Amino acid sequence: MLKFIVKRVLVGLMTLFIIVSVTFFLLQIMPGTPFNDDKLSEYQISIMKEAYGLGEPVVVQYKNYILKMFQGDFGTSFRYDNQKVADLIKDRLLYTTWVGMEGLVFGLIVGIVLGALAALKRNSVWDSLVVVIAIIGVSVPSFVIGALLQLGVGVKLGLLPVAFDKTFASSLMPAFALSLFVISSTARFMRTELVEVLGSDYILLARAKGLSNLSVIYKHAIRNALIPVVTLVGPLALSLLTGSVVIESIFGVPGVSFLMVEAVNRNDYFVILGIATFYSALYIAILIITDILYGVIDPRIRVGGGAN
Repeated sequence: MLKFIVKRVLVGLMTLFIIVSVTFFLLQIMPGTPFNDDKLSEYQISIMKEAYGLGEPVVVQYKNYILKMFQGDFGTSFRYDNQKVADLIKDRLLYTTWVGMEGLVFGLIVGIVLGALAALKRNSVWDSLVVVIAIIGVSVPSFVIGALLQLGVGVKLGLLPVAFDKTFASSLMPAFALSLFVISSTARFMRTELVEVLGSDYILLARAKGLSNLSVIYKHAIRNALIPVVTLVGPLALSLLTGSVVIESIFGVPGVSFLMVEAVNRNDYFVILGIATFYSALYIAILIITDILYGVIDPRIRVGGGAN
């Protein structure tokens, strides 16, 4: 298992390096510059390029950026009062993580319960209800759910704040809007896997030994059915962190995703690079953690990983 983890970490670091390199050179061919302002003269633009190190050849700029990146310096923003990119991400990460993780935890809990309920009561009203929820969660975009929540719960009923104001109450609607996709995906996976597990030979053997129905379901069936759900957690978590741009815009959440959109619109190179690097590192880390959790839940994976 240790050898497997070390191998995954090394491959992850190499992948991150390639992503940063490709992103850097793609930004060089992006139209426009960070200094697109009619009020600036050519002389002023040349001075600013020199000050930010953009007057050097591209290869030199790349070398300097990589060396600084290994020192934890991701550059300075051109648009946000010369703030450090790392500070900008750190200040906004709290709100993106807050809303995203709230939606993820709620979605996983509800999705697992609904999926298990649908599997245990197949071809019943509960099963049909879960299927309908799964279809709605996959088909309806989160920003539509968010807008409907704002209108119904926020404006008509006045139960929750319409916009995010850094309170727990104001985070509930954006978190729920994000969680619907998690609920539908988790419920679908949980139902499919639990139905398959309940028909397995070892479940029949457990029942033949005289184990109670509750013991068979909770100690044997659900644990094995959770394996694919664990592999789903990583991508779902990252999709909530990186894919909440519209939700952050609708509810006014000052998160990292919204910062990324602003940086692209303003050609803020270092902010784009910093966020791309951060999200890539986060994605790789989540995949590695998911693999480890997969091995913890299923001993067969742990043995196989150790042998490889």
